[in-house]
Amino acid sequence: MLVPPADSWKLVLAVALLAAVATSAWARPPRRSVSRADLRWLVLGALALYGVGLAASLTRHTVLAVILYAGGIVVSSLAAWLSRGFDSRGGHDDDLEPAEEPPPPAPDGAPRFDWDAFERDLQNYARRRREPARL
Repeated sequence: MLVPPADSWKLVLAVALLAAVATSAWARPPRRSVSRADLRWLVLGALALYGVGLAASLTRHTVLAVILYAGGIVVSSLAAWLSRGFDSRGGHDDDLEPAEEPPPPAPDGAPRFDWDAFERDLQNYARRRREPARL
């Protein structure tokens, strides 16, 4: 099956865009995370490219529309790949505050922890009556 030369650029573009999407899904995630604000700007940029591409399609500027749509797909793929990044602590960068602050240190610098209260709570938990789950 031969592709006419006038349509060969469509095949090349389709393969390139498929490679961009596949790379965003299966390539190794970046070492550093990107903030959610930056990712939002990338997604908004991709949506803007899609919108202008739609306007170009409606005004019958086909080549310009194809270029804009392809750019939107590439920018979306880049945003998807960057969203998979890890921060230096080994987790995802969610731009969230830590769930809990560490306990304040004792005067000697070691954190304080009430082991007696912990053991009492653990024993109370172990002695509680458990009801079987009802389906």
